Amino acid sequence: MGAPLGALAAMIIGVLNRKGGVGKTTIAVNVAATLAVAGVRVLLVDADPQASALSWSSLRERDPLFAVVGMARATLHHDIPRIAAKFDAVIIDGGPGVNDVGRAAILASDLVLIPVQPSPYDVWAAADTVQQIREAQRFRPGLKAAFIINRKVANTTISRQAMITLGQSEDLPVLATALNQRVIYAESAAHGLAVIEVAPNSEAAREMGNLVRQILIEKERRAA
Repeated sequence: MGAPLGALAAMIIGVLNRKGGVGKTTIAVNVAATLAVAGVRVLLVDADPQASALSWSSLRERDPLFAVVGMARATLHHDIPRIAAKFDAVIIDGGPGVNDVGRAAILASDLVLIPVQPSPYDVWAAADTVQQIREAQRFRPGLKAAFIINRKVANTTISRQAMITLGQSEDLPVLATALNQRVIYAESAAHGLAVIEVAPNSEAAREMGNLVRQILIEKERRAA
């Protein structure tokens, strides 16, 4: 994949946004699958009371690529470190809303990815998640975060404007890789699969590979 995956050891990545419907589970599942196919030992933690990731896993007929556990509880930040040592990467799929589980998911993470759809409403709503991260950084100064544009429609003014607006935050960058609106994400999820399994040479799989590289680069840059 280009970047050294071994450098990801014990990294905990939260895919979090208090707004629902922004694609957290899609991103969490596909990042986990992309890492797993590359040989990384991955645990996906479903911290959403709606249990979307667990539902995805229950649809699978193939052998699992990675472990999935439900952990939608306020003690998440205490519980995850005890099991993280068995894995190279832990991905947290967070739920919507401002609650104790969401705060615990942020506190458990080393890096928080904030999916944002390119709409003014999503950009405005992201401010609440950013505020939660700011509060958590008082207790965990090493906690980092970054925005990711999801369900982007190519070559639209609104997508470009969203990136400009989000990019105004100096310490919360917008990842260079944006995920485009693609039917294959929903089609693969309906069978408990990830895009890298269904269509490994597709543009969607390429985007996910680029996203994982960007996560690794972000980790290395901020650890330097």
